[in-house]
Amino acid sequence: MNKSTPLSISQKTKEINVFVLLTIVLAIALILTYILPAGEYSRTEVDGRSIVVPNSYKHVDSASLNLMDFAGSFHKGMVEAGDIIFFVLIIGGAFGIIVSTGAIEAFIFSISRKLGNKEKWLIPFMMLFFAIGGSLIGMAEETLVYIPILISLSLSLGFDVLTGAAIVLVGASIGFATAVMNPFTVGVAQGIAKLPMFSGIGFRIVLFVIMYLVGVWFIYRHAVRVKKDPSKGFFGDGRYSKIDPNKTDVTFTGRHKAVLICFLLNFVWIAFGVIKYGWYMTEIAGMFILLAIVVGFIARIHPNDFVDRFMGGSAGLISGALIIGVAKAVVVILTDGRVIDTILYTAASALDSFPGYLSAIGIYVFQAVINFIVPSGSGQAALTMPIIAPLADLVGVTRQTTVLAFSLQDGIGNIILPTSGYFMAGLALAGIPWSRWVKWILPLILIQYGIGLVAVIVAHAINYGPF
Repeated sequence: MNKSTPLSISQKTKEINVFVLLTIVLAIALILTYILPAGEYSRTEVDGRSIVVPNSYKHVDSASLNLMDFAGSFHKGMVEAGDIIFFVLIIGGAFGIIVSTGAIEAFIFSISRKLGNKEKWLIPFMMLFFAIGGSLIGMAEETLVYIPILISLSLSLGFDVLTGAAIVLVGASIGFATAVMNPFTVGVAQGIAKLPMFSGIGFRIVLFVIMYLVGVWFIYRHAVRVKKDPSKGFFGDGRYSKIDPNKTDVTFTGRHKAVLICFLLNFVWIAFGVIKYGWYMTEIAGMFILLAIVVGFIARIHPNDFVDRFMGGSAGLISGALIIGVAKAVVVILTDGRVIDTILYTAASALDSFPGYLSAIGIYVFQAVINFIVPSGSGQAALTMPIIAPLADLVGVTRQTTVLAFSLQDGIGNIILPTSGYFMAGLALAGIPWSRWVKWILPLILIQYGIGLVAVIVAHAINYGPF
């Protein structure tokens, strides 16, 4: 979901703490209020959203912020981002209920038993599972528990550790990058940009297919080479051994099937509600609550256990939810200090002299830089969208294109940036050195960045909407 992991294994990696980084950014924002000239754009309401009026920037009196404003911005940021924070926690709780039923693990073993001796189908099918999970519900940390399973299955089929880990990590990354209905990236970003929830879905589905096919091609090609010549593979430190794909101690029961059917029907109904009735965060969160309750009845979960499991799922996302609030605090400081429009004016002036497609590319590159500093998808959306969305209005780029640029950079960076906590935890779990992974995965990453760049240019060319 959000890209910060509660797993203890992540503590063994040299991660940069996101909260420390955001606090530093917040301090820099406070300093900027003393350095940058204060200024404001006029704003107007269009279709229920506030947009910047071009050429209306003017200097205003500076606001004197102090350390109390700095400290208080944390609380203020949490309050202003409260709707998004609770949205994330509710979905996390619902997913905690689903995972606790064992339906997902049983499904994976069921598929492995059916396709275990048909390796040419195992890789694309399992990658599709994780890609759909990443694209629809933002599966990230949740996928880590399946890395040992897929590595062991890969070894049993004559592949290597890289293949097993990549099926999980690359699959989920593809889902995050295209974010067909990911509530933690596109959902949050579109909410901040005041776009209809999950709008522009058709374009993202096309991107999903392209990214998925390229990812499968890259991993399958490597797996076949390793099977023909094991010397070309990476087998780690021997912590994983081959397992029998026909393992029988995990069965895919009728109850598991009912849980997954309800899970899929929930997304179909949400998609219908969003398109037909304009559902937003409240309605979508409500659907996840209902899903959790239905799954609880199907799995015969005692009410007390239900609450504990729901709370456990939400607890796993506390870090990510708080990141959203702290990121919002940065915007609070810049806004209260009356310099956020000055930043917009400066950036717009720099981009205004370029053709529109270069402005779109500039936004794409900007998100790449921010993604390294703030690897949390929802946190990054909360930090950049309030600035980038009105900037896009000024330079003639649609807000939908800016959301696309954000989601692409966020997802692609998931599986290569050392600041991505869940990714580094995944490598540690698999026993793969970061340098070894980068050397192997870099060609695919460059291809994905190239696809993303073309997608952003095309989105600008077709005036990717609705706004």
